[in-house]
Amino acid sequence: MKRFGTMLLISAVAIGTAGTSAQQNHAGHAHDRADVPAYNTAPPPKNAKLAPILSGRQLSGPNFAHPAQVKSYKEAAKYAHVLHQLPCYCHCDRNAGHASLRTCFESEHGAVCGTCMQEALYAAEETRKGKTVKQIREAIIRGEHTKLDLRKITSAE
Repeated sequence: MKRFGTMLLISAVAIGTAGTSAQQNHAGHAHDRADVPAYNTAPPPKNAKLAPILSGRQLSGPNFAHPAQVKSYKEAAKYAHVLHQLPCYCHCDRNAGHASLRTCFESEHGAVCGTCMQEALYAAEETRKGKTVKQIREAIIRGEHTKLDLRKITSAE
C-alpha cells in the first residue's frame, strides 16, 4: 500500500509539473538547438524489432491513475512511427539510453514524465492536423508542446 501511495504521488507530481511548466512556458520557449536529444531521421524499417509500446492491461495501476497517462500511451501506439522520429526533452537519451520519444513508452517511463506525455499528445494532435514529422519535430524543438496542459486531459480516449 505504501508503494501505491508513492507511485500515485510521483504520477501527480509529473502531471502537475507539466501543467505548471506549460503555464510558465506558454510563450513556447525554444529549446537550445545545439542540445537536441536523440531521435531518428526516418521511421523504423518494416523489419525492425522494436520493443512494444505498453498497452492493454499494462496501462493500469498507480502510474496510470490519470487519463493523460493512459491517453499518452494509446496515442504513442497509434503514432509510434512519428514518435520514433522525435526527440524527448526530458533528456532520457542521456540517463536512460533512449533513442527517441518512442522509447519512453516501451516502459512506464512515459507515465511518470510530464515532458514525455506532453510531447506524445502534442505529436498525435499535430499528426491528425496533417503536419509532417519534420514540422512536428521543429515545433517540439521550439517548445510548442509545453503549451499542452496535462491537467485538462479528462479522458483516456
